[in-house]
Amino acid sequence: MELQELFGRLLSESALRQIGSLAALGVGAALLYLLARRVLVATIRRAAMNSASSWDDRLVEASLFARLAYFAPALVVWYGAQAIPLNDTLDLLLRRLAVSVLIVVAAMSISAFLTAVNEIYSSDTENRRRPIKGYLQVVKILVTLISGVLIVATLMDKSPLIFLSGIGAMAAVLLLVFRDTLLSLVASVQLTGNDMVEVGDWIEMPQFGADGDVIDIALHTVKVQNWDKTITTIPTHKLIEYSFKNWRGMSVSGGRRIKRCLLIDVNTIRFLEEDEIERMSRFSLLHDYISRKTEDIRTHNADPNRDPETNADIRRLTNVGTLRAYIESYLQNHPSIHQGMTLMVRQLAPDPNGLPLEIYCFTNTTDWGIYEGIQSDLMDHIFSILPEFDIKAYQSPAGRDIALLEPKGGGSGVLP
Repeated sequence: MELQELFGRLLSESALRQIGSLAALGVGAALLYLLARRVLVATIRRAAMNSASSWDDRLVEASLFARLAYFAPALVVWYGAQAIPLNDTLDLLLRRLAVSVLIVVAAMSISAFLTAVNEIYSSDTENRRRPIKGYLQVVKILVTLISGVLIVATLMDKSPLIFLSGIGAMAAVLLLVFRDTLLSLVASVQLTGNDMVEVGDWIEMPQFGADGDVIDIALHTVKVQNWDKTITTIPTHKLIEYSFKNWRGMSVSGGRRIKRCLLIDVNTIRFLEEDEIERMSRFSLLHDYISRKTEDIRTHNADPNRDPETNADIRRLTNVGTLRAYIESYLQNHPSIHQGMTLMVRQLAPDPNGLPLEIYCFTNTTDWGIYEGIQSDLMDHIFSILPEFDIKAYQSPAGRDIALLEPKGGGSGVLP
């Protein structure tokens, strides 16, 4: 008997009318959505693609109009619930659901619009230096929070102010939940305001294994594409908390530093003989140096109180000093070395590995591949020119060096 009564209620005239009304409402909402999506949105998309401006293309790519199409079925449900006969409970439920859907669609549309704004803003090369993506993400978070409060208030038929007052009481909890967001927001403001990092900058941050170009700056993260093409994601606030190296200054300056040490075997350092001085004076890069230096030495040694036969009393040219002058002149005449930046060849403190001769200069390009080629060619030439000065570069003995040592005492096997 109970089953018969149940089926009777379901099949009653009132129930059938309700079901028919809901079905008609659903079909109408679906048809209007298809009309909006397939006709209006498609027409807007074609018009945007055929226009000369690019900002409307960004709106289409962000799916703004596709999301706005969802307003159609929600409005159909809202107005249809008032026009068709429904019981009070069902009418109230449909209206609340329709309003909630409208709020969700509005929030999604605002988010898509903000995405398009960021794309339009970033399309200008100059604007990429100061990204606004982080600020727009904060707005998206606020829109999401407000939408959530409005949806809950709508479904519960309560004033949103009640929930907002509750949020004020939960401020401590919210601060804990959104701690990283707040830190990242402050960091984004500092990074942008102080011009500390931009998209396209080469940065090094060993703490996070980052060494490459910045490809994206968002609210919470900064993405760095390393030279091995891996991606390192760094929390934005960590760029304020830890130090990092930005190579932008080098790129902007137009020159990249070469700082290499040539280790000279101190046993090969000596004075130059007259025939060697005469031979080296024919080098175009050394002619002026030797002429000026020999004149200074001749004036100094002309003092009658100095004994020309005693090396300790007179000045003489050395092979290492002449080599240093040659390298410096070579750099000054090199077409790929920047002459407007620091250029020097200096001796560092000698150590167990010999006498370090440091080459310090800048190339006139910052391109990595070209820079490495210039640096390699420069060192190739310097190593190859050492025999002209009877100088040998120092290197630690290898197995072959030890094998070439001859034993003393006619093959006794005792190494010297």
